Amino acid sequence: MMLAWDHEFDLVVVGSGGGGMAAALTAHDAGMSVLVVEKGSKFGGSTGISGGGIWIPNNPVLRARGHDDSRESIRRYLDLLTEGRVPAARLDAFVDHGPAAMELLCKSRWMRFFWTKGYADYHPELDGGRPLGRSIEARPFDTRKLGEDERHQRPNGMKGPLGLWITSKDYHDLAMAKRTWAGRRASLVAAWRVSSNVVRRRHMATGGRALVARMRMALKDAGIPLWLKTTMTGLVTDEAAGGRVTGIVAAGRDGTAMRIRGRKGVLLATGGFDHNQEMRDHYLPKGGQADFAMGARENTGDGIRAGESLGAALDLMDDAWWMPAVRHPAGATIPLVSERAIPRQVIVSQDGTRFTNEAAPYVNFVHDQLAGGHVPAWFVMDARARARYPFAQILPGAPVPKAFHDAGIAVRAESLAELAGKIGVPAAALIETVRTFNGYARAGRDPDFGRGDSAYDRYYGDPNLKNPNLDVLDTAPYYAFRLEVGDLGTKGGLVSDEHARVLREDGTVIEGLYVTGNSSASVMGNEYAGPGATIGPSIVFGYIAARHAAAAGPR
Repeated sequence: MMLAWDHEFDLVVVGSGGGGMAAALTAHDAGMSVLVVEKGSKFGGSTGISGGGIWIPNNPVLRARGHDDSRESIRRYLDLLTEGRVPAARLDAFVDHGPAAMELLCKSRWMRFFWTKGYADYHPELDGGRPLGRSIEARPFDTRKLGEDERHQRPNGMKGPLGLWITSKDYHDLAMAKRTWAGRRASLVAAWRVSSNVVRRRHMATGGRALVARMRMALKDAGIPLWLKTTMTGLVTDEAAGGRVTGIVAAGRDGTAMRIRGRKGVLLATGGFDHNQEMRDHYLPKGGQADFAMGARENTGDGIRAGESLGAALDLMDDAWWMPAVRHPAGATIPLVSERAIPRQVIVSQDGTRFTNEAAPYVNFVHDQLAGGHVPAWFVMDARARARYPFAQILPGAPVPKAFHDAGIAVRAESLAELAGKIGVPAAALIETVRTFNGYARAGRDPDFGRGDSAYDRYYGDPNLKNPNLDVLDTAPYYAFRLEVGDLGTKGGLVSDEHARVLREDGTVIEGLYVTGNSSASVMGNEYAGPGATIGPSIVFGYIAARHAAAAGPR
């Protein structure tokens, strides 16, 4: 006997990150009724705690700035990047539907963006890569406009002190506050923002937090319901219709089980398996299994496991959106992006030698780190680097908190030999590594790993130098920080087609089941195209899924 449904909608979206909310807005635009359910007590998923960049080539924000790409150049770049790991039809779908997805979002009065000009694609030297970058970012937003929903927004660990709000462009300048006039001007702007917020009582958000706040406002305008503390516990299928997914079983905030019908389908946008230790141990490589993940705490592989229970194929499960990181003594994980581009530092393995380009895109850096078994690694800098540049949320020149030293995360020494002894690497090797590197710095070129050759490397470097990423380490005291393998989320998940439909092992479609974001095997393969190449595809395939479901006809 067919059990009754407790609630019915045309489309049920599981997960309230960027991809889930984009799909809901698309479904509403297509005339469908749609529900978003969220496991956590806060909305926004990993998107809400991210930098918030969106990498979607040829989107309307870029076109308005005269940044038009040929389709051929974009596809050439993605072909070179993914090296055959991603079906051509999926890449085509991303490239061809991306602009329309952003155009739909921008129909809302709340969705406003700007181009982060100069933040290069991660491999701008490849054919089709762009040194000026293709990433856009949501404009800062006063979250008081959310009203009652403000208290349900996920907090962001990157929030500045005293209400300071900065965009990625602001941070680029602020990081050089001790070195450039642009940095000094950015410091004055930051001080004005702090005092202005006190007077105007604003709650300004930037990056991913601004993006999901704006998307939440768009959902509210559209009347789209968002249910928090609602956990999907299973998928409902109709075996008489070949196993078509017809809805979900969920546990509500009071623990009551309910059956929610999706007449035209269910979209899984539940994130990866970031915080599922059993899955990390099973799938991720040695060295990357410890949970230093920076994705939402609710990301425990729910959507992936639900799809797998129906026979869905999996791919890329041994990879992640890796990020070198420092563990804060209080337990948080601090990503290292700009820090690896600053001069007067080297990153060494346990044998005291360099193993890759320190300033390389973070996924590539950690791929090299894992391939060589260099876990942990050590970030070594001199006193001038510590005085000039921010590091791991510690301001330039500020003392390294005692808790970092007590926990063995940070080490200070008056000589390289002493430092080597304290971190357990061969002193002779570390001294020789620094001596060799200093020679490269004086010459302005790194023949071993090409640090500073790419426009991406140079973005966060010091523009006062011949090579913005190279300078000598010659001023005591010296510092070393223990470098962990972190991640922004896992990369592997359910295999899907160009319509975002989930596929079985034999390539057939699980009708009625769609997927986007880190619940799916990434359209970027093992690579990372540029800032926002996680959020961008999540939005696009959420849009594609909703459009396909809308066109599927009545159910």
